[in-house]
Amino acid sequence: MVYKNKKILGVITARGGSKGIPRKNIKELNGKPLIAYTIESAKDSNYLTRCIVSTDDEEIAEISKQHSADVPFIRPAELAQDKSTSMEVVQHALKWLKENNGEEYDYLMILQPTSPLRTSEDIDESIKIAVDADADSVMSMKELEDFSPKKMKKIQDGIILPYFEEEGKESSRRQDLKKMYKRNCAIYLTKVEFIEKGDLFGRVSHAYIMPEDRSIDINQPIDFELAEFFLNNKNNV
Repeated sequence: MVYKNKKILGVITARGGSKGIPRKNIKELNGKPLIAYTIESAKDSNYLTRCIVSTDDEEIAEISKQHSADVPFIRPAELAQDKSTSMEVVQHALKWLKENNGEEYDYLMILQPTSPLRTSEDIDESIKIAVDADADSVMSMKELEDFSPKKMKKIQDGIILPYFEEEGKESSRRQDLKKMYKRNCAIYLTKVEFIEKGDLFGRVSHAYIMPEDRSIDINQPIDFELAEFFLNNKNNV
């Protein structure tokens, strides 16, 4: 599968260790291992040429395969440490596929299992934005509701003070504030030429905006509860 002749590799990054939530990537969410949601959305994509799971953990590999994931290798232990970066992991995947299968790609998409509500449509729309705009990268973003640097405060000796000195005496009206966004960690899509240089963003990075109910990034136990809430609401619609 390709979009306008561009080959896109998806890499689901899933190491075995997790300090915040033990065995997080295979912990059950609404009756399925967390990683299964990302595997399913990737498999339903129309534009990912191939999607693989990169893990150092045999149990994660086996569970991924049970959900029809492509697990071509077990990641070396030195790339599964607390200090290991996603960049090192995907660079390894690119090198492995080139050396073992002769495969090369135009773009690489990092898909973290901790974003279970990301859909195949989110994946495909991000790819369309990247290819149509010839963007160096596309990052999934979410809007920060009612947030602005002008609303940031600091507390000094128990007294509330403006964080930025230029803030006026009056509270800013919501309708006067420019919208602000942050990456939601669901999709990182980058040209391979930049990945190979260790650059996740390139010179021109475009945004793909996702709603709050698909932007859950699971890092602590309460995030599982929130994800279950959104999943149950979706299933009951």
